Amino acid sequence: MDASYKIEKTKNNTGWLWKMAWRDSRRSRRKLFLFTSSIIIGIAALVAINSFKENLEDEINTQAKTLLGADLVISSKKPFSEEIQLTLDSVGKEYSRESSFASMVYFPRTMGTRLVQIRALSGAYPYYGTIETEPKYAGGDFQNGQYALVDEKLMLQYNVDIGDDVKVGNVVFKITGKLQKIPGQSGLTSSISPVVYIPYYYLNQTGLVKKGSRINYSYYYQFQNNEKLKTVLDTYENRFKDLSLRTETVEERKEDTTSAFKNMAVFLNLSAFIALLLGSIGVAGAVHIYLKEKAESIAILRCLGMKGSQAFYIYFIQIIVIGFIGSAIGVFLGSSFQFVLPSLLKEVLPISIVPKVYWYIVLEGLGLGLLIAILFALIPLISLKRISPLLSIRLAYEDSLKSKKDSEHLIIYGLITLFIYGFSYFQIEKALQALYFCLGLLVTFLLLWVISKSLMILTKKIFNTKWSYITRQGIANLYRPNNQSVLLIIIIGLCTVLLSSLFFMRSLLIDQISITGRGERPNMVLFDIQTSQKEEIKELTLDYDLPIIQEVPIVTMRLKEINGIDKTQADEDTTIHYPGWMYNREYRITFRDSLIDSETIVKGKWQGEVKSPADSIFISMSDGFAKNQKLELGDELLFNVQGALIKTYIGSFREVDWRRVQTNFLVVFPKGVLEEAPQFHVLITKVDKSDVSARYQQAVVRNFPNISIIDLELILKTVDDVLGKISFVINFMAAFSIITGFIVLAGSIILSKTQRIQESVLLRTLGAVKNQILSITTIEYFVLGSLAAITGLLIAHGFSWALAKFMFESKYDVNILSTAVIFSIISFSTVFLGWVNIRPVLKSSPLEILRGEG
Repeated sequence: MDASYKIEKTKNNTGWLWKMAWRDSRRSRRKLFLFTSSIIIGIAALVAINSFKENLEDEINTQAKTLLGADLVISSKKPFSEEIQLTLDSVGKEYSRESSFASMVYFPRTMGTRLVQIRALSGAYPYYGTIETEPKYAGGDFQNGQYALVDEKLMLQYNVDIGDDVKVGNVVFKITGKLQKIPGQSGLTSSISPVVYIPYYYLNQTGLVKKGSRINYSYYYQFQNNEKLKTVLDTYENRFKDLSLRTETVEERKEDTTSAFKNMAVFLNLSAFIALLLGSIGVAGAVHIYLKEKAESIAILRCLGMKGSQAFYIYFIQIIVIGFIGSAIGVFLGSSFQFVLPSLLKEVLPISIVPKVYWYIVLEGLGLGLLIAILFALIPLISLKRISPLLSIRLAYEDSLKSKKDSEHLIIYGLITLFIYGFSYFQIEKALQALYFCLGLLVTFLLLWVISKSLMILTKKIFNTKWSYITRQGIANLYRPNNQSVLLIIIIGLCTVLLSSLFFMRSLLIDQISITGRGERPNMVLFDIQTSQKEEIKELTLDYDLPIIQEVPIVTMRLKEINGIDKTQADEDTTIHYPGWMYNREYRITFRDSLIDSETIVKGKWQGEVKSPADSIFISMSDGFAKNQKLELGDELLFNVQGALIKTYIGSFREVDWRRVQTNFLVVFPKGVLEEAPQFHVLITKVDKSDVSARYQQAVVRNFPNISIIDLELILKTVDDVLGKISFVINFMAAFSIITGFIVLAGSIILSKTQRIQESVLLRTLGAVKNQILSITTIEYFVLGSLAAITGLLIAHGFSWALAKFMFESKYDVNILSTAVIFSIISFSTVFLGWVNIRPVLKSSPLEILRGEG
């Protein structure tokens, strides 16, 4: 019985197809592992992030009330008048009061000073959750005397312990507990703005509550049920608006918290999507090259009577099995990472998270991995049906997987396009942005394809027989039959685009953060300086040999009318585009006769001084603020300056560099208008030595307890520490994409090993030495890698510029050094992997390799 009869007899035997798939895979499992690894990393990233996102949403829903600590919060930045107090008393019987503000504190024993958030509290707040302290009872007992609760990290930083004193304004409190967690506050917030709780009873005694002080006044309410809360909101809604009171409920806090972390989840999802997309590219490239190497075996089996459909099913079975195994491993790793992510992000989260396994996400990961494996492998798989038995003797002259693009191919391309768009939409959750993302990928793919095809044509045209033998061989390899130049350039280029864009955006954000307060810039800001203290604080600053870089007055005011329209008219008329908050907010404004170096007039004319009370007052406004609120030059603004009405006109727009350590303002008045208005002052200086900084701050706090100091060096150090933790998480997720990218790069090159070994063995047989083969390989892969890297980097810079301009509203500068480093890494990685491919040729004789291959 001949072989053809056996194949014909078993053509409908599914068991035979599985047996053939198993036998054929035995010698190719290392290559199939590279195919699998692309799926593993992508699915692991996706499962980890989706599980974390679901876990976070569940915990927010479960712990929603503990985020707010009450059913309703009513707050204002103005002291409560008798009229407001009567309204607040009528809202509910069960309430707590809190006044919070920024102020300096002083630790007498260690002589440490620090700007903190003071919270003066009375009542049983929080009604849900607890103020976690050490010892535990301190959170409930500190209101019973002249006691304070101090942030635990702050106490460690200044070597302070329970029983020590802390001075707040004019009052010295005994520390009775370490603050560990406050409802709704994350480790990130407490690191930047540590909290000190004091009893409400002592607030006025501190001497920190003065006219112009920036204090937030809050009332926390608890109700018997949600119906009672709804009744209160319906009854008092208009009253709260009339009194300019802000309200917040548990549902609103939950929505705000979910929204804040939704943005983070979108970023992490995009990182996972990039990893998965790279994995898809890896699948397509790996399967194409893998099946191309199998073409000769399939052609021989076709000669023995095997049908094209049987060849298709043999390798389709391999893809399904390997895809399932890769998905299962990825799901396991992703579910394991889910137990790591909450601990990495605990400094950022306002709630505690108990990790869980979400089985529907596990099944989703398995299904998605299998779908990717099948979908991106179908194009080369379908081509197996058309492999002719004649190809067994013509393989060197024909592209084994090249076939006419028919309706089947078009359907698969359509399904792949729909998959990429659908998946990006579910990650980004914005249809238009998902469309732009897919169009960007399509343009990138087409551009890389055109460049790779152009390279083939160009190398043929410029090929010169006068070149050296090694150069001729290296260049000729780019367009010889059965080469993988087009595929390799597309894969390497796409990896470069995705990974470089991720790197450039990370660098942009870090540069934005690190620019403030560095080098020669000022690093200390004193604010809340009363007019009577202005000269004394200047003298104290000069006594410590510190420069007075800026000293500016600040006047608080509100907008009464915009072009004759007040808040009531703006609320009632839907055609008026002035939002209510423009009238409600408190503007902090300065006056001066000249611009500072962080400002540039972009439209209109600057007026530095009003010489006569009869003259019109032309103010200067930030161009960004004016553009967002649709304000124009000449618009009339009526300000209420603590009871006095002042009519002004917009005379100019300024571009303001808000990143500069300067006193920048939305609105600047000219001199000659606000000199007699109630005001406080800000002083900016620079301290180079830490010991001088400590002594200077101690002197300010002792002599002027109402003055607050922002030590930017300390703030920046704290921010750097916190951002370092966040960056670790970002880098942790970016690592998925980077690892996948290099796996795809390595897989696409290593899987072309057979073709390169055959060519190199032939050269060895004809007398080529090892160094010649190494040089030929270096030229070929360097051209491929460098061309793909250059194209990918140019596209990545284009993507990064668009993101910087339209999403981050920031200037984008091309970093030449980073670009050069990425180009070198991609190019030399490609060359290195090419060397790995031909290593057997360099280490063994041609006969040994041929026998091994055979």
